[in-house]
Amino acid sequence: MEEESDSRKINNSFLRDHNYATEADIISTVEFNSTGELLATGDKGGRVVVFQREQESKNQPHRRGEYNVYSTFQSHEPEFDYLKSLEIEEKINKIRWLPQQNAAYFLLSTNDKTVKLWKISERDKRPEGYNLKDEDGRIRDPTTITSLRVPVLRPMDLMVEATPRRVFSNAHTYHINSISVNSDYETFMSTDDLRINLWNLEITNRSFNIVDIKPANMEELTEVITAAEFHPHQCNTFVYSSSKGSIRLCDMRASALCDNHSKFFEEPEDPSNRSFFSEIISSISDVKFSHSGRYLMTRDYLTVKVWDLNMESKPLETYQVHDYLRSKLCSLYENDCIFDKFECVWNGSDSVIMTGSYNNFFRMFDRNTKRDVTLEASRENSKPRAILKPRKVCVGGKRRKDEISVDSLDFSKKILHTAWHPSENIIAVAATNNLYIFQDKVN
Repeated sequence: MEEESDSRKINNSFLRDHNYATEADIISTVEFNSTGELLATGDKGGRVVVFQREQESKNQPHRRGEYNVYSTFQSHEPEFDYLKSLEIEEKINKIRWLPQQNAAYFLLSTNDKTVKLWKISERDKRPEGYNLKDEDGRIRDPTTITSLRVPVLRPMDLMVEATPRRVFSNAHTYHINSISVNSDYETFMSTDDLRINLWNLEITNRSFNIVDIKPANMEELTEVITAAEFHPHQCNTFVYSSSKGSIRLCDMRASALCDNHSKFFEEPEDPSNRSFFSEIISSISDVKFSHSGRYLMTRDYLTVKVWDLNMESKPLETYQVHDYLRSKLCSLYENDCIFDKFECVWNGSDSVIMTGSYNNFFRMFDRNTKRDVTLEASRENSKPRAILKPRKVCVGGKRRKDEISVDSLDFSKKILHTAWHPSENIIAVAATNNLYIFQDKVN
């Protein structure tokens, strides 16, 4: 990160009024497509909002990079499982884009039980001059038709349509926590607490179980799957992380059921740091391959770790996200914050990583210079083109003017979901029910 990247400019922020914000408005996932031209968010109300980047114009060159709403649609509805007497909430857990093959865009969205493939397409022409129906769509009396007309396409206002093309359901007993599209672009996997299923994008009534860690006796259950992702280039390789802090790399060429891993990444626990909370805070909430496919990044409660795929014994790099909370674990356990699942993302060149924290803070770590910065996404500093100032947290002793005390951090304001543009320094940060988009300072 150069000096400028500490002072990022707000490119845009999509704010909903706090007074009217409901639980359904809380953003639950954020994802750029492969070109960065589109950005999708999902919320607890089952809605997907897609933003499109403004094209550069000669009159307003600085507007390049601003994202405006492109399409909004209801992806999932609340359901009820009558066999188990369970409500299935509509909250969107994950969104993953498919590479663009034609003029339309495709994305996968999932709630706890069902994955859907959506097609987002534009229409700016409509057919007119049908023979068997009039302009209102009503069927005409065939006896009144005296001549044949050739239907024509007439221009109309641009309309963006979202249509569900596939629904992948009834394959998960437990809650889906992640989906990942394979690099062959023919298959994807969906992961719940105990199983991983492999789907073909064309086939909805059948999936293959590739990982199953469910014990014969559920009382013997010691860990659950927390996240999984395909390798960006090798279609046979994927990883999944567990609540015990380990990561398993599997090769689908080895066997149909990948219960035996090819590689096992785990850092031995430091006995001096052992506490009642050790197992909880070691649970991995997110795992991401680097764009190059050489490294893995994992996020647990207090740290982000970068692993080399060729070294299983220990992480290559460990970054402290909010180590000042180590003394606050007891109160964080009581208010359930210790179970928050923070995500982590790479920048386009794999040189900087980003993850969220509390008080609407998010952290960036430069892997080359080892510098890090804490920035805040909040309404107070969300004026367009305002410059973000680095924030510091004071642990004890005398507090400086620009520092914030650990005791005054707001744990209800948390940044769990972030996304980084695949090739530019543009980031999207979800803070509860608000989406902030920042970009590097533009001269």
